[in-house]
Amino acid sequence: MEDPNGVGPGAGSPPGNGSSSGGGGGSKGKQASPKGREMFKNQRRESEGSVDCPNLEFEYGDADEHGAELSELYSYTENPEFTVNRHCFEEDFRTQVQGRGWLELEEASQKAYIMRLLDRLEVVNREQRLKVARAILYLAQGTFGECDTEADVLHWSRYNSFLLYQMGTFTAFLELLRMETDNTQACSSALRKPAISLADSTELRVLLSVMYLMVENIRLEWDTDPSGWRAVRETFQTELSFPVHSEEPFVLLLFSMITKFCSGLAPHFPMKKVLLLLWKVVLFTLGGFETLQALKIQKRAEFSLPPLAEDSIQVVRSMRAASPPSYTLDLGESQMAPQSSKQRGRRGRKQLLTKQDSLDIYNERDLFKNEEPPPEEEEEAGEGENTLDGELDLLERGPLVPPRPSQTPTTERVTFPKGLPWAPKVRDTDTLVGLPRPIHESVKTLKQHKYISISDIQIKNEEELEKCPMSLGEEKVQQTPCEILYQAMLYNLPQYMIALLKILLAAAPTSKAKTDSINILADVLPEEMPITVLQSMKLGIDVNRHKEIIVKSISTVLLLLLKHFKLNHIYQFEYVSQHLVFANCIPLILKFFNQNILSYITAKNSISVLDYPSCTIHDLPDLTAESLEAGDNNQFCWRNLFSCINLLRLLNKLTKWKHSRTMMLVVFKSAPILKRALKVKQAMLQLYVLKLLKIQTKYLGRQWRKSNMKTMSAIYQKVRHRMNDDWAYGNDIDARPWDFQAEECTLRANIEAFNSRRYDRPQDSEFAPVDNCLLSVLGQKLELPEDFYYSYELWLEREVFSQPICWEELLQSH
Repeated sequence: MEDPNGVGPGAGSPPGNGSSSGGGGGSKGKQASPKGREMFKNQRRESEGSVDCPNLEFEYGDADEHGAELSELYSYTENPEFTVNRHCFEEDFRTQVQGRGWLELEEASQKAYIMRLLDRLEVVNREQRLKVARAILYLAQGTFGECDTEADVLHWSRYNSFLLYQMGTFTAFLELLRMETDNTQACSSALRKPAISLADSTELRVLLSVMYLMVENIRLEWDTDPSGWRAVRETFQTELSFPVHSEEPFVLLLFSMITKFCSGLAPHFPMKKVLLLLWKVVLFTLGGFETLQALKIQKRAEFSLPPLAEDSIQVVRSMRAASPPSYTLDLGESQMAPQSSKQRGRRGRKQLLTKQDSLDIYNERDLFKNEEPPPEEEEEAGEGENTLDGELDLLERGPLVPPRPSQTPTTERVTFPKGLPWAPKVRDTDTLVGLPRPIHESVKTLKQHKYISISDIQIKNEEELEKCPMSLGEEKVQQTPCEILYQAMLYNLPQYMIALLKILLAAAPTSKAKTDSINILADVLPEEMPITVLQSMKLGIDVNRHKEIIVKSISTVLLLLLKHFKLNHIYQFEYVSQHLVFANCIPLILKFFNQNILSYITAKNSISVLDYPSCTIHDLPDLTAESLEAGDNNQFCWRNLFSCINLLRLLNKLTKWKHSRTMMLVVFKSAPILKRALKVKQAMLQLYVLKLLKIQTKYLGRQWRKSNMKTMSAIYQKVRHRMNDDWAYGNDIDARPWDFQAEECTLRANIEAFNSRRYDRPQDSEFAPVDNCLLSVLGQKLELPEDFYYSYELWLEREVFSQPICWEELLQSH
């Protein structure tokens, strides 16, 4: 893994950019000539036209639209197999049904035919079994040969998926998948080949495609669904969540395939399909972001905590993106009106005072409207600012504050500062003994905004369980899908995390091709390599698209696992997080963002006419180099923007409230890398970038803050306020390098104690609570052997009544 140390913007504005008018310049400053002003206007127009990014109308959610999620399952090199699947089905179907199509059959006839297909899946002949599996795949793909529109294909794909599940298809394919993953002959054959292609994973791709289509189609709930489908969905969800047919959840089989692939034992495994199926199974069994919010509300109620002030995703959706910087504008200003350092210093102090006054009144007006940009807005060590403008037009702002819950008492109502999107929070308050009344009022305000998290309660409960194991007894752990998954993953979890990060590194666009790196392109490369320029262009687009889909699936899987484990128990979250950090996840994500993120988000690595289901309905037109380069007409690539936001959220999860990991961001010089991502005008992405900049601001020094006041203003306007946080003015002089080991070792000890107490101890523990009450002990019903009832009187006479008791000796012995 490459170390992102020292990576920053390549070029920047010259230091000391000034302005030709107003604000401390004095009469001695040079005035711009009419010719200069005209040049300045032209440069500003050019910068607005070429540098500025349009507002991206992107709505963050669990997944893309249904058709897009299904189309990403297939590589463009797999398109000829659609026809193969259709031929396998029609050849078999004609022998069973005469003169009628699949869509014309009654449901009972359709079920009978599926049952005959499943019976023939058990044949020994591998080739015959593959033909039957392809016929079932054609059904899951929507029997597109009998459809006229793309909507019809998607409709029948869902209908057939429910039908296939009801007939037991998923269980049958699960057994076939287990058999294929244990096929040592296929693994050894792939290891002997100098180059692995699409043909080496044919059986696995067919099996995984059927299972993915069933999971994705049944997972979604639409208003037009038949009434019986809800029960089918709940049954399928339970089957995937709780081990029914095996000792482990289905997710564990997919994780074992990933680790086997990364270890080099099975290089032919189609990783993209495995990762997509893993993501959708985790999403289906544990739930998405809306489910997480509902679970959080429910869990806070169980712990008797006050309700949440807002839904974070809903608040972010109402936020507006800020405009990125204008590089040519800064350059024009520096050329037009140079000023002396003394003049710039006076003007800078005046502006800083003005800004501080504005901050004190909670941003009641537009802070920087018609205000000159502050001087010396450059990177430290002479690098350019290249950062967020920080200006928010009040006319563009939507309603940023959600309505207050009706159950909140009037006297304890939390008031939002005007213009700020988040309710402030504070984590601790101290004793008020001997303090004057104004301080009491201030602390009352602090307590009004005091936020107690579920994690705080869980940590406190864990400390009590560790201190008093005998009196508190065994903890009652609810067997939720998340808890069962953690128990199943526990002992191999480090290997799972390392494997995911290895694949993520190989799929990152900034990674260089290495001979010793894993090959993630086994399920996209054709048997015969392209021989024309057009074929090479098509394959290049397919490979880039393939990598983007892998990044999308891994980033979402990691984020969902972290969020669910954190809600289930904080130390489960910390266990996964620590192994990600130890596997260099932080520099890996920074390495991913050390590229032109705007270009990555607007990449056109797609060929719409080749996407499913379009390619199954319409005749394929003649492809040209121009049509391949054109791509789609979308403003941005949904999956790439989704991946970037997920990775930023993941980085926030790993570093939040962790001093040692925050120092890693500083050591890896992440500030210039993150600031370049602010050029993307999307509110959610900008928010998580600003959060990452906020937590390390006080470690970057006073000079950095002075040179990046636009970024500081953007943080103030967009990120939640922590009332007693010194992020904007504090200087941490105790950032010693050995803090990392001390903090991580303490955390690791707590995690190991938690895992040992809850999962390693046998049921009959020596710390099990003992009943010391004589009445309850004697009142317990004991199972006695049958011969006891015949001999107990003789035993009492011989062992009890006939034995004299010498009380003096008994007292002396004690």
